[in-house]
Amino acid sequence: MKISEIMSVNSIVLSLKANNKRQLLQALAEKAAEITGISERTIFDTILERENLGSTGFGGGTALPHGRLAELNKVYGFFARLHAPLDFDAIDDKPVDLVFLLLSPESNGADHLTALAQISRILKDEATCNFTLFSLLVSIFRCLLIFRQIHYSSFNFEGNIFSI
Repeated sequence: MKISEIMSVNSIVLSLKANNKRQLLQALAEKAAEITGISERTIFDTILERENLGSTGFGGGTALPHGRLAELNKVYGFFARLHAPLDFDAIDDKPVDLVFLLLSPESNGADHLTALAQISRILKDEATCNFTLFSLLVSIFRCLLIFRQIHYSSFNFEGNIFSI
């Protein structure tokens, strides 16, 4: 399973604002609800229930909240870089600023564990994590350039210069 198979551009938030862990989980549940079609409350309750078993903040400023839902038919991933680090009760007691939410079908434990292992390997390696984030930002910037080029090519701005 590749991360690109469980994510889309819409499942990425680059400056998520939250004041505490609960607000963060609520914001992630809201984003996940938009994409999965499952109620925000169901998603929030599922990830909060898992979080109550023990924090999914595993150090180095990263967290991997996750849950399994009967309503899903495939694995979904959501990435958020926080606007400001916040306390997540991580094992190293450091604040978290990179979060990956993983949601999987309740009936497919193997894919859930495989995805958890792959994502945790990426998040544990600071160099890989920073490279992944940088690559993501470059890709988004390229998409913005292409969008602007396509969107504005049909308009005549008479010499006006627009910057990104």
